[in-house]
Amino acid sequence: MVNEHYDVIIIGTGAGGGTLANALAPSGKKILLLERGNFLPKEKANWDSKEVYGKDRYRTKEVWYGKNGEAVNPFTHYYVGGNTKFYGSALYRLRERDFETVIHKEGISPEWALKYPDFAPYYDRAEKLYEVRGKRGLDPTEPPSSEDYPFPPISHEPHIEKIYYALKERGLHPCYQPLGVKLNEVDSFLSACIRCPTCDGFPCLLNAKADADVIGVRPAMSYNNVTLITEAKVLRLHTNASGNQVTSIEAQIAGESQFFSGDIVVLACGAINSAVLLLRSASDRHPHGLANSSDLVGRNYMRHRITAIVALSLQQNPTIYPKTLAVNDFYWGEKDFDYPMGHVQTLGNITEDRAAAKGPPFVPKEVYKAVASRTTGWFLMTEDLPEPHNRVRVSNNKIFLDYTNNNEIAYQRLIERWKEILKSMPPLAILMTTKMSLEDVGHQCGTCRFGEDPQTSVLDLNCRTHDVDNLYVVDGSFFPSSAALNPTLTIIANALRVAEHLWQRLQPTTKE
Repeated sequence: MVNEHYDVIIIGTGAGGGTLANALAPSGKKILLLERGNFLPKEKANWDSKEVYGKDRYRTKEVWYGKNGEAVNPFTHYYVGGNTKFYGSALYRLRERDFETVIHKEGISPEWALKYPDFAPYYDRAEKLYEVRGKRGLDPTEPPSSEDYPFPPISHEPHIEKIYYALKERGLHPCYQPLGVKLNEVDSFLSACIRCPTCDGFPCLLNAKADADVIGVRPAMSYNNVTLITEAKVLRLHTNASGNQVTSIEAQIAGESQFFSGDIVVLACGAINSAVLLLRSASDRHPHGLANSSDLVGRNYMRHRITAIVALSLQQNPTIYPKTLAVNDFYWGEKDFDYPMGHVQTLGNITEDRAAAKGPPFVPKEVYKAVASRTTGWFLMTEDLPEPHNRVRVSNNKIFLDYTNNNEIAYQRLIERWKEILKSMPPLAILMTTKMSLEDVGHQCGTCRFGEDPQTSVLDLNCRTHDVDNLYVVDGSFFPSSAALNPTLTIIANALRVAEHLWQRLQPTTKE
């Protein structure tokens, strides 16, 4: 029995779903948001490294599995706003060439059916909506834009500024990170952000981070036509007899199954969970999963090749908010390596509690304090190439991530090249290099790629599934390639683009 009918049902409230809800709310259409989590509680623990990292207070307890059956506790969060509640707020546009065919040392990054000019106006809107701080003209790989950033960049603190000039002396082009953080450095009374040391990887107690909850969902909820149901885990999508329309959504709420129907149904669960939901919605008409006639649902899973490097200095580093600096000089390679290598940016603050939370328990706290006060963290990102065997699948109701690393030569080259640069800036030394593991799913994308051919893509150019007329996907699933930059702004821009299409589709047709 269907509880209620809506014009649009959006499943998931992260960067894609939260933005789409915000864009469609003024339409007056009856909109339902279904979120499997709740609002993240505002509490002192939001800023507590022991709670956030040591005890994984907000991380899901869900267990997935690797390709060999090994258990994986994914680093993901189920709350209103999704993983943007914990993201570092780095909001990058993909480069122009990222939308073209790109030859890598060990593979090919495929061409997108839409190009940078198709996304550019939506990038403009996304940067305004998410209040991005940045400065154009410093990054040699920066794509063109008709507008400046909505707000000036977040300044480098003295220690980071020294590194900035040291990099410039070495012929590099360091630049500001584009950040969705509500910091007003001119007038502190107008600033929601207090420039605290717990931002990157932490929820914000002050709602000063431009996340999909604060920017997308809460403004949408001010409209009477928008309904949000939290703690509603969608289990399955049901279709009509011909299989070309979703007729009802089955969700588990308070331990019971409830059903909802909508003229338009939009998945925004994240690239992994959207693929999982489609696969779990298999039927006689869709035996291999809903909208999966191409056998591509769940395939081409990408998450970036990521490494964290911690550099130790003999000098004290009193920086409170270090995540302001980036380098893209090696994005497309270097003089003797004519292949893309990737992106470098500073990490959030490495506090003693954060270091101790992930370090050996037998090390005295004084050691962590001494080390943390002299470190700078770096985040290195190389493109993860799409490969059909890298996939999300469901077996015996368990989620599997069948994943094998690729693009290894470029990845290792970027790591070693950056180590060389850091060592050339004494008194710096490399303390630790940590490569991300299968549980790190923050940059997930590619599992329902979009395109013009139903045999080689799951979604059309409006992100509607080829097989099911009223079913759309607006998270990172639609990416044909991952590029080597944080994916969130592209997800947001795409949601705004799809919202324009849906707005037109929802208009009543006139009969002549």
